[in-house]
Amino acid sequence: MRTLRDDANTIIRQIIKENLPQPAVESALKGHTFQGGITLLAIGKAAWTMADAAYGFLGKRIKKGLVITKHHHAKGPIADFEIIEAGHPIPDSNTILGAQKAIDIARALDNHDELLFLVSGGGSSLFEKPLDGISLDDLADVNQQLLSRGANIIEMNSIRKRFSSIKGGRFALLCEPAKIYAVILSDVVGDRLDSIASGPAAPDLNTVEAVLAIAEKYHLTLTETMRECLHIETPKQITNVKTVITGSVRTLCESAARASYQLGYKPVLLTTALDCEAKEAGRFLGAMAAEIGRGNYVLPRPCAIIAGGETVVHIQGGGLGGRNQELALSAALPMSGLKDVLIFSLGSDGTDGPTDAAGGIADGDTVACLKAMGISAEAFLLDNNSYHALKAVNGLIVTGPTGTNVNDITMLLCR
Repeated sequence: MRTLRDDANTIIRQIIKENLPQPAVESALKGHTFQGGITLLAIGKAAWTMADAAYGFLGKRIKKGLVITKHHHAKGPIADFEIIEAGHPIPDSNTILGAQKAIDIARALDNHDELLFLVSGGGSSLFEKPLDGISLDDLADVNQQLLSRGANIIEMNSIRKRFSSIKGGRFALLCEPAKIYAVILSDVVGDRLDSIASGPAAPDLNTVEAVLAIAEKYHLTLTETMRECLHIETPKQITNVKTVITGSVRTLCESAARASYQLGYKPVLLTTALDCEAKEAGRFLGAMAAEIGRGNYVLPRPCAIIAGGETVVHIQGGGLGGRNQELALSAALPMSGLKDVLIFSLGSDGTDGPTDAAGGIADGDTVACLKAMGISAEAFLLDNNSYHALKAVNGLIVTGPTGTNVNDITMLLCR
């Protein structure tokens, strides 16, 4: 007899498989006619997979290729492309190395060239060259401030692009007069082009006033140079770029709906724009499970509640975890003692916070199992230590790098 965990594992495998970027990249390339020589630049956690798909379709029509991805995300050589692995979520020296090579490529392009620009989430960290007077340590510090204070991805990227010589549309200007065909795998709620990888080839929608408000909201401690950079306006009009989005959190949720339906559940899409605190989302979904369990909810069982997006975490403790793990552990509290309910939450790229897990999974027995081991779910949540709590009860989802990155998905299974 299938268990809920069996069903969850089946759904996870299917949604990752259906959201790998190869078919989407090929479809985007079929819909475009390249003029002149093709140069390829791929950035982000899915850069290797996207570049491999592009080479499989275009072959030797690509005269030069550069791939910049996260450490341990490259899966081998691709033709004679140069592949650089860099730091995420904190930039490192390879981040600067890769960005400089991309800048050199951009400056060598002319009006007979076209840049195939493959962009996926993670590019904000992996592809960067700070403005003069700003160091990698400065970037790491502001990044940590934003992460720990619960800034969402759009707010984070709005700030970070102001310190960059290649974000917020500036890279597109470096490529002129060459044309850019940008193929985007979106990991941002709402698919805002200026926020995906901090929009290196997209006009920046944020004004100086909006960015200053974000800095004030999170009480950011910045150097004098960084404060001056907040007042420098970014490009608002770019004319040499054509963009197509090939995948997003909506496609992820649609895959989840299909997978759960095939297993006999009635899928219900709650939202594709989940962007609240991870603990709040977990408590809400756990409370929903309790209502369904008591027969007080209108949905018939078996049902699958689907939520896509990206939650945030306010870091107050010294533990280890990620937003998806924290969501799952938080949901376990109102679900405690319930039968035939399970929740899982994971990042489609296979990583969740600074851990080796993609996310977390919990059910009605999770809290009791933790208690039997002398572990308080509440105390571990206060310490932001969801990783070690879930690991103790086999509640971690570990996929390794998946090759895609289209945001996070949370599912509540009830039968």
